[in-house]
Amino acid sequence: VISAHRTPDLLDEYCAKLQEKEVKVIIAGAGLAAALPGVLAAKTTIPVIGVPLVAGSLDGLDALMSIVQMPPGIPVGTMALGKPGAINSALFAAAILALTDTGIAQGISAYREKQKQKILESELD
Repeated sequence: VISAHRTPDLLDEYCAKLQEKEVKVIIAGAGLAAALPGVLAAKTTIPVIGVPLVAGSLDGLDALMSIVQMPPGIPVGTMALGKPGAINSALFAAAILALTDTGIAQGISAYREKQKQKILESELD
């Protein structure tokens, strides 16, 4: 766990290592002021997916607004609040990786087929 506000030096070190490790995509969950995704996007050229977490008196709305309102030139792909956003962030990251990895692409296709079958097999209420 790294906080953009509470551990900025650690975040700097982490960002430097990401480039060396050939990381292809970053998923960053953050609540409240939610600076982490934006700082990661500013300090690397790696695609960043931001997931606003439900927290604080605004139930994550502040995090959503912080992540979605990035200045031009520092993009962050922003997902929905909470668990749905976390799930979609993983699927979106997988889709990015699938551009150059057929195994991941096949896994995404299998997952979507499974989701489809689950719906088709469910009973209407």
